[in-house]
Amino acid sequence: QVQLVESGGGLVQAGGSLRLSCAASGRTFSTYAMGWFRQAPGKEREFVAAISRGGGITYYADSVKGRFAISRDNAKNTVYLQMNSLKVEDTAVYYCASGNVAATTTSGYAFWGQGTQVTVSS
Repeated sequence: QVQLVESGGGLVQAGGSLRLSCAASGRTFSTYAMGWFRQAPGKEREFVAAISRGGGITYYADSVKGRFAISRDNAKNTVYLQMNSLKVEDTAVYYCASGNVAATTTSGYAFWGQGTQVTVSS
């Protein structure tokens, strides 16, 4: 069992930045891959970014490539999502998830956090 708690969401103007954090507990953090997903009102949950167990492999959705960066600190049991050049369309609830591999689909993750709201105003 893995427990995940996201933080760092909030309201920001377009063009601004936010850094999301996801603190994990319950299992050795370095034994699982991590992902970030988001869900806007009325839309399906979509992939944002993923990172391998050791942090050496990352994946990004095309919509965030070049603006977002995923990283992890295995000593702190935390994964981060640095979000720069935010756009109104980035507004969503952001979720972190853990799984065996760095997948790009929701089915690749077994455990999920409760989500944190990110709102980007124009």
